[in-house]
Amino acid sequence: MAELTRDEQFTAFVASRAVWLRRVAYLLCADWHRADDLVQEAVTKLYLHWGRVSRADNPDGYARTVLVNVFLAEQRTAWWRRSRPAAQPPERAVPEAADLAVSLDLQQALAALPPRQRATVVLRYYCDLTVEQTAAALGCSNGNVKSQSSRALEALRRSTALQQQGRSAA
Repeated sequence: MAELTRDEQFTAFVASRAVWLRRVAYLLCADWHRADDLVQEAVTKLYLHWGRVSRADNPDGYARTVLVNVFLAEQRTAWWRRSRPAAQPPERAVPEAADLAVSLDLQQALAALPPRQRATVVLRYYCDLTVEQTAAALGCSNGNVKSQSSRALEALRRSTALQQQGRSAA
């Protein structure tokens, strides 16, 4: 059997990771359309550097890092700050969790986090990376990951507790 060409290898890789990349992107930005855009941009960057990616010890980690960097770079642009819809609630996928209200509360709380904290939480707790792996993916120190995680988790706890109190009072 003939060996796969560069394009066939890339296509197989992206096809097998597309759903996972989209979920990670959604957790970062809380908008399915924007998640698609982030994944598309990340996939384009991966294709341009496919030789390096395919030789990497961990191509999934490489792809995840590219996706997070695309998200964080977009957050810094003036275009994103100008075009961000503030009055419109973020789109939500139907959660698989049994408790819909808790899932929606958590999604809202996650969307309210600053971009670096959100990226840290997604990498640490959704992608299940270690502190060291998260620091490498974000290009920061282990201590920064720990402090970002701590602040983010405290904000998530506060936010979800307030949302649950509001629901109990209603």
